[in-house]
Amino acid sequence: MLSTVTPDTEIAARLRLAITRTARRLRQEAGDDMSPSAAAALATIERHGPLAPSRLAEIERVKRPTATRVLARLEEAGLVERAPDPDDGRCSLVSVTAEGRRRLKRIRSRKTAYLARRISKLDPADAAALERAAEVLERVLDEDRP
Repeated sequence: MLSTVTPDTEIAARLRLAITRTARRLRQEAGDDMSPSAAAALATIERHGPLAPSRLAEIERVKRPTATRVLARLEEAGLVERAPDPDDGRCSLVSVTAEGRRRLKRIRSRKTAYLARRISKLDPADAAALERAAEVLERVLDEDRP
């Protein structure tokens, strides 16, 4: 049997592990009990909103019932609010509340501060390598946007 491990596969495996561990650590540093799916939905609504729940599901690549459950939790916490869709009275549009924006800002600040502390301990060449890696990862991820 031939091996399917290629240099690209090895890089992908290492990146997957590093990104997964980084994401886990950032969630821990956030100091917030919001679930990853709720935090992602809140950030998406902030970036693209106001938007319909079906559009949120599409952007987040989840089924509509999942988006509906996440939205219910966010609304109950006072982080999002619904308003009638002016183009379709049967639907609603969801937007982030002032409290939701404050919460996102706090979470992002804590995560950024954690990474900044870690980066500040690196030598300049390693910090520059991370900057370049961030640019490459952003470009790779932008290719997947719906």
